[in-house]
Amino acid sequence: MLGVGLLVLLLLAVLAIPVLVLVAAAASHWLPGRLRGPRLFAYGLLWLAAESAVAVVAFVLWVASGFGWAIHRPTFQRAHRATLRWTLEVLVRAARRLFKLDVVTDGEGWSPLDDGVPGSTNAMLVLSRHAGPGDSLLLMETLMNRDHLRRPRVVMKNTMQLDPMVDVYFHRLPSAFVDPHPESGDDPEARIAELAADLGTEDALLIFPEGGNFTPRRRSKAIGSLRRKGLDEAAERAEAMEHVLPPRPGGVLAALDAAPHADVVFVAHTGLEHIIGVRDVWRAIPQDKTLHMRWWFCDADDVPAGREQRIDWLFDRWADIDEWIDEQREASPA
Repeated sequence: MLGVGLLVLLLLAVLAIPVLVLVAAAASHWLPGRLRGPRLFAYGLLWLAAESAVAVVAFVLWVASGFGWAIHRPTFQRAHRATLRWTLEVLVRAARRLFKLDVVTDGEGWSPLDDGVPGSTNAMLVLSRHAGPGDSLLLMETLMNRDHLRRPRVVMKNTMQLDPMVDVYFHRLPSAFVDPHPESGDDPEARIAELAADLGTEDALLIFPEGGNFTPRRRSKAIGSLRRKGLDEAAERAEAMEHVLPPRPGGVLAALDAAPHADVVFVAHTGLEHIIGVRDVWRAIPQDKTLHMRWWFCDADDVPAGREQRIDWLFDRWADIDEWIDEQREASPA
């Protein structure tokens, strides 16, 4: 039913293209940038087409697996990952062309293409800053693309299930949808530990320790929460970081305990953080810009052993991310 609904929506959008293009072109008169409205409309149409295509593929795979009986077997897991990889490549490539975006990885830092160092366990725990609507997309594409071919396991908010592609594919692949609110009764740390326990040499567990996209309001709220819990030292360290939310250590500690063999990679990026809501996507989608990424690698043997030491280490790395973002802003002022 989901696939049929998406196909019907896509058909209606195609039939309405002449009218929608005129509306988008007229709206561009009040928007900065050249032809912003048609560009956004074209990308939205492509996204809808991709969602429809992967929904059809998901249905075919479900039937081929014996109506779901063998859906978790390696053959069908590979098929789902290949479909996701293709879809992400198409969406990222289209975004680069339509919006003239360039994604640059800082040459001074570690690159995801540098893994496989002799002696490395090569299982990977990826801890990323969370800011802007496209960071998850870019990270997933980087980890899964043809140069890298990682098998990502992703920890996401349960609201991400509203996206049909995410809902179907990440329920079939190893992943965790968590509810961060204590009153929900969910146990995110236990679910993350379960997800990390059997990480293989080609796997990458992706976690966003901040728990949500950065905004000044969320930063103030997070610092206040630390104060109320009596975590004054953590609050002071969070106040010293202007561009990130304080990391929540629970899920990270659970993953480290469950996968002591995994190397750890920290990821920073900048360029999308000013896009917070739907209005910002419409008004401020970046055009003719360079999005910067930076990766820091830590061998599994270099991860601190004690709980408090690991929390300090996590905050230290987040301070590095904050400092790097500040440097990028000074080098490329808006």
